[in-house]
Amino acid sequence: MTVGAPRVALIHALAHSVGPINAEFARAWPACTRMNLLDDSLSADLARGGGVLDARMTARFLALAAYAIDAGAQGVLFTCSAFGPCIDAVKARWPRVPVLKPNEAMIDDVVRSGARRVGLVASFAPTLASMPAEFPAGVAVLPVLAEGALAALDRGDTAEHDRRVAAAARAAADQGCDVVALAQFSLARAAPAVAEAVALPVLTTPGSAVRALAERLK
Repeated sequence: MTVGAPRVALIHALAHSVGPINAEFARAWPACTRMNLLDDSLSADLARGGGVLDARMTARFLALAAYAIDAGAQGVLFTCSAFGPCIDAVKARWPRVPVLKPNEAMIDDVVRSGARRVGLVASFAPTLASMPAEFPAGVAVLPVLAEGALAALDRGDTAEHDRRVAAAARAAADQGCDVVALAQFSLARAAPAVAEAVALPVLTTPGSAVRALAERLK
């Protein structure tokens, strides 16, 4: 770890999130020291449980955060967007540590852009159940599921993944949104394809999150 460099814990519930956020840190804030914690059973258990975030799931998030902070993390970024209430519990437990939900910085960027209708694209259905409520009342959320995109990514078909995400973004644009927000870290790789498919600003969670953490910790 570079002397004086902040240490940030990146906590993942999907293996596909690891690459995009680390790539963004390497590009935008290479001096930051990163530690990656992956528990991909979190997303599997959430899907198996019908998207219910119960006390047991919250306890798992608290345990992961405790491990990261005890290991010296000065900030924590969660990278899976379907666990908002669990992350709120982490924020409440450690109020002096910058703890970011994966999407909160991107939501802030949407608000600052002045957009009134946001096309929210996800490939993990529980994300679309929990994330719209995180937007302020003045922003209308148009949720669109990129059907089959996550399965394509799971089998290594990145071109098909990006095609399906771009198609979902076009569907959001057809509903009259002002900006497209890619709701998951795993979707960031599709941002160029989305930008080609829609004549709208495209926001990604990694880009917004790294900027926000750098502002808080530098």
